[in-house]
Amino acid sequence: MNERPSSSTSELFGGTYARGRVTGEVSDTAWVQAMLDVEHALGGPALAAEDIDIAELGRLAAEHASAAVPLARRFPATHTGATSQDIIDTAMMLVSARALGPLLQDAAAASRAAARLARAHRVTPVMGRTLLQEAVPTSLGLKAAGWMTAIGEAIVELRAVPLAVQMGGPVGQRDPTVATRVAERLGLAAPVIPWHTDRIRPARLACALGLLGGALAKVARDITLSTVLREGDSDPEHPRGGSSAMAHKRNPVAAVSVLACSKRIPGLVATMLATMEQEHERAAGAWQAEWGTLTDLLRLTGSAAAWGRDLLEHLQVDTAAATSSAGANPDLGFAGELVDRALKTHDR
Repeated sequence: MNERPSSSTSELFGGTYARGRVTGEVSDTAWVQAMLDVEHALGGPALAAEDIDIAELGRLAAEHASAAVPLARRFPATHTGATSQDIIDTAMMLVSARALGPLLQDAAAASRAAARLARAHRVTPVMGRTLLQEAVPTSLGLKAAGWMTAIGEAIVELRAVPLAVQMGGPVGQRDPTVATRVAERLGLAAPVIPWHTDRIRPARLACALGLLGGALAKVARDITLSTVLREGDSDPEHPRGGSSAMAHKRNPVAAVSVLACSKRIPGLVATMLATMEQEHERAAGAWQAEWGTLTDLLRLTGSAAAWGRDLLEHLQVDTAAATSSAGANPDLGFAGELVDRALKTHDR
């Protein structure tokens, strides 16, 4: 499946960094729609992002260090009592919730594909490597079970992140029933108290995204180093991976793309952790640094998940070469039993 990047991303590099459906869920249009949906949940009229001149909104946002300030002028009767942080924080949680839908679908599909490989190659011998050197034989199924388990554990962490509304008012002392009402209308959680300078939620989300990015990177790195695993094509009529200088060469495009995305993820996670130091009842700069950072983090992790799914669903195994690498009568230890244990947990 060849996917074009969203118009809000780079046309030149978006195919690598913005693959899959997450990109559309974190676009400028998606952010504006989320803010409009928050205003609607407060009692304002229902508006579509297409009704907003996003370029003009962006210009005005730069003058106020917040897109919510100029947008709120459209809701004079219902916005009263809400702050720009209430609108943007809640929109950020709404954007995240909408992006996590397709992101988790791709990640789960990647984990299922790894499970199929684990079953099919439960006791297919292959030489194990430690410190990149030949070690002792193991099974391809056990390697795949490790990929499956890591991706699955990262999915659990992402699903556990509480995405809650923010309706604290100017300094966090607003009636909590407002947050409860907005949460019910938007399908988000209602916090015990406002979290305007308690940034555990966005930081926890960032860390969970980092875990998934790392799990996918492990798969991609193993495959780029393997002599018995090869990428297949999701569209056989349009094979990819050709070299501009060497006609015989076939490059591992999906694995390389997973790694290209995942290499950028840790720095973004670090930025989200750095923004947790926020002054008093509203931060000057740290809060504003979160918006683009989390947007990029969701997009890159979503792209890595889409590429990882493609990679695992079409992976080709040279069984003969794997078996040959392990030598005659290889001792696989408890590899088969360990694969069974992992699959039993995965299938629950």
